[in-house]
Amino acid sequence: MVCCSLPPFPEEDLSCYFHRTHCISFKIISFLKDELANFKKILQKENTENIVKDFNENKCSIKEAALNLTLYFLREINQVESLFFIHQLKSNLKRKYQCVFEGNTNQGDSTLLNSIYTDLYITQGCSEQVNTEHEVRQIEVASRHHETQEIQVECTNLFEAPEQDKEIRTVLTKGVAGIGKSVSVQKFILDWAEEKENQEISIIFPLPFREMNLNAEKQSLMSLISQFFPETNGLNLKRRNNFKALFILDGLDEFRFPLNFEGNETCHDVSSPVSLDVLLTNLIKGNLLPSALIWITTRPAAASKIPPECIDRVTEIRGFNDAQKEEYFKKRFRNENQANKIIDHVKKSKSLFIMCHIPVFCWISATVDDASKILQESNTEDIPKTLTQMYTHFLRFQIQQSRRKYDGEYTPDISWDTDTIISLGRLAFHHLERNNVIFYDTDLEACGIDVYKASVYSGMCTQIFKQETGIILGTMYCFVHLSIQEFIAALYAHLFLDINKKSVFVQDSTEQQNKNETMIDLLKSTVDKALGSDNGHLDLFLRFLLGLSLKSNRPLLRGLLSQRDTNDQNNEIIQYIKQKFEANLSPERSINLFYCLNELNDQTLVKEIQTHLSKGSLSSAELSPGQWSVLAFVLLTSEEELEEFELQKFKKSDDCLIRLSAVIKTCKRALLNDCNLTDKSCSALATVLGSDTNLKEMNMNNNYLQDSGVKLLCTGLKNQNTILQKFSIFLIIQVTTLQLRPFYQSLSDCSITEEGYKALASALRSNPSHLIELDLTGNDPGPSGVEMLTDVLQDGLCKLKAIRLNDCNLTDNSCTALATVLASDNNLKELNMNNNNLQDSGVKQLCIGLKSVKCKLEILRLSYCNVKEQGYKALASALRSNPSHLIELDLTGNDPGQSGVKELSDLLQNPNCKLKTLRLNNCELTEKSCSVLATVLSSKTILKELNLNNSRLLDSGVKEICEGLKNPVCELKILNLHTTTAECTVTVNVSEFCYHSVPILHYFHQSSQSSLKEHSTIFENRVIIPTPLELNS
Repeated sequence: MVCCSLPPFPEEDLSCYFHRTHCISFKIISFLKDELANFKKILQKENTENIVKDFNENKCSIKEAALNLTLYFLREINQVESLFFIHQLKSNLKRKYQCVFEGNTNQGDSTLLNSIYTDLYITQGCSEQVNTEHEVRQIEVASRHHETQEIQVECTNLFEAPEQDKEIRTVLTKGVAGIGKSVSVQKFILDWAEEKENQEISIIFPLPFREMNLNAEKQSLMSLISQFFPETNGLNLKRRNNFKALFILDGLDEFRFPLNFEGNETCHDVSSPVSLDVLLTNLIKGNLLPSALIWITTRPAAASKIPPECIDRVTEIRGFNDAQKEEYFKKRFRNENQANKIIDHVKKSKSLFIMCHIPVFCWISATVDDASKILQESNTEDIPKTLTQMYTHFLRFQIQQSRRKYDGEYTPDISWDTDTIISLGRLAFHHLERNNVIFYDTDLEACGIDVYKASVYSGMCTQIFKQETGIILGTMYCFVHLSIQEFIAALYAHLFLDINKKSVFVQDSTEQQNKNETMIDLLKSTVDKALGSDNGHLDLFLRFLLGLSLKSNRPLLRGLLSQRDTNDQNNEIIQYIKQKFEANLSPERSINLFYCLNELNDQTLVKEIQTHLSKGSLSSAELSPGQWSVLAFVLLTSEEELEEFELQKFKKSDDCLIRLSAVIKTCKRALLNDCNLTDKSCSALATVLGSDTNLKEMNMNNNYLQDSGVKLLCTGLKNQNTILQKFSIFLIIQVTTLQLRPFYQSLSDCSITEEGYKALASALRSNPSHLIELDLTGNDPGPSGVEMLTDVLQDGLCKLKAIRLNDCNLTDNSCTALATVLASDNNLKELNMNNNNLQDSGVKQLCIGLKSVKCKLEILRLSYCNVKEQGYKALASALRSNPSHLIELDLTGNDPGQSGVKELSDLLQNPNCKLKTLRLNNCELTEKSCSVLATVLSSKTILKELNLNNSRLLDSGVKEICEGLKNPVCELKILNLHTTTAECTVTVNVSEFCYHSVPILHYFHQSSQSSLKEHSTIFENRVIIPTPLELNS
């Protein structure tokens, strides 16, 4: 290989490029001179006739070598050219992104990003559900997620997926407004530009959507890059084979063009001019630069603009977790006492602490604290406890800052510029209705704002309203955060009412032109509009509107808002909101109404339910719809993490489950068994399973769900968002009378049939990656149900480790399909088939699978399956063929006959046998079996537990077993000899024989008078006090 070392890359201008080209040319000439000199020496020593002959014969090879040599040096020149472009781009990006301006990017002092940056909590995957909640409410829900169950992603490793075979090309990152998407992009770019991370990426092109909005002309990808990054002019991406480019498309929700992925023309040429819509869809789909990486960021509502098939990985920025909140404040305040004070303050208000998941809200809180020092004042009444109070203090401070900037002095009294507030408020309100957060000159003009005065507004309200200048498209405007826009919009609504005596919602209505509106009219109409919103976009606006109506908050806005007495109207709106609870509201809308009551300082409903909870009287109380909503709110806002939700503690009904479904979403385990549930509940549970939920385990035993209910549940199980791992839906009756047969008895109508099994199989094929345990006890699969499940179990993606088919009317015909599963590559570790009439023929079929070296089964339960001698023999033979995995075998209630126990004992003495637990309860064993078992106990085995309950062993049999226990090689730890009938009487004190051997002994002794005696024995510092079964006369 030709080696061409290059001198260090200078930091000068374009002259370095010509210097490099000269160096490459010099290297080529030097190389050729050296080769010619070597060739001359060869000619002097060798027979030239042979050399000429070889030369003529290898002309083609020589030409090819010359071509390769030329191409090599051309690549060297191109590489130098690329290095120059990359070096220039890195330098410019480093200058642009090394500083951060919290709030307004054009105002105030900058801070080095690396000095203040706090890692954000980013997870893989997120909900695919339609967003029906305001983004602040989504943050409140996310705050209750258990971090341990989520896959955390480092921002620097977005394109690395070690567990996936598929290469990650396109990443979509979701996050609510202000959560840190753009700052994450900034940090990613800065780390690359400073050559700290992701150096395998050759070049990065950040293309913010907001800056592309007004670019209506057709252009090529290369011209777009040149416009945004003039320093790369001349870079040719066509000829870059090993050149990895990353395009960062930040802020999809701010893009005003459609993205027609289905209808747009296909474009493969980076030099062909097309519309921006066509250019971006082809870039994202991979038609343009298929080797390029794409990173798209967006708020959740706009994520659906990108088809799922175009995305290789979805991540979600959850903002700060609790530890990161504290880390932020400690970095923000170098004074540790001040940092601790604000941390303590926000923790006292749950709503404020939850909002601190959003980095921008942490900044707002820090600004209020740092500016007003209210936390150091003795008057704790002035400390903001609600969102309205926090944002009001923030606004006051910003106005004071503007006065200091323009007038050169600071005064505690506020001189409000009403015209400016109204102008900004009009813009905020009308674009809030349209879900717009980015404004352009035309938007300002439509709201009556002179674009030449916009910079004045930005200057006066330094960190409320900001102005940005794009690289190619001129000026853009926005509020620093969506919540500030919502607060200013609510303030505008109050100002508009004060001035015009009309509601902002009816100002254009001719019907209302001559009617004067009151405060209560405005509040009621806004409550109704917020409840009617599909996505909750007015929820926070409503909270602010109600908070600003409160008499105690209005003095903070003295000189701007009227100071009339509002006590009566507050009582009226509180009652109006309480009446709304009696309607059939969704949990999301109900919960926001409680936050509204919190802004109005009303806690009466909450205190009423808390009284019920403390008394434990909810299961018997008749609650109104409103009270159910209150209960959900109380449980959701509790300081304690809800690990387990048990429906029986509240009300055994479908209605109760539906009303508390938002609570179920936040817990890890949902115990819904024996609650009279029907298929009516299943629709609500399917929604829970398909949402961002903590739910990992769900027990729905003994509910009459039927196939229709299971089908509804399966729509949730199919959702890629579900993380459910354990699912139990059996229908049984617990046997309470003493018997030696099954402890579970199947009902004649088991509610789930063949159709239900089919739905479950389909769901598990659609989303096979989470469920690890499935209990279908008592549900008859019909002729094909088992086959459907076995097909799923053989799917390489299926994660099921345990399946329970107890009491499912299975026969020997079902075992053929299950044997196929056992003989295949899968994750199945436990198979429970208790109480099915499998007989010897069925067990023989199972053993075909057990013999396979692919079988990884560890637990096999075959209690009461009518297995006899031939079945025992088949099991022993199978486990001798493949002895390396099964560790637990339950054969309770199956008669081994004369030879069955001998077959098992021979197996246990096999040195390769891994069986640790063997259960032979109620197997009609007699004292004749004990000598064989004693041989096992005297042998070197790994058997740890032996269960011989309800066997007619008599004293003679137990004595033989004890001979085995006395052997030093015996490693048995648990021996069960429960006796429940006079036929099983044992009078031997087993402890005398096994003091040094068995650390745990379960031994029940029954005297001839049928009274149970308890033996308490101390073995190796362990106290064992057996508890006998209750006898029913």
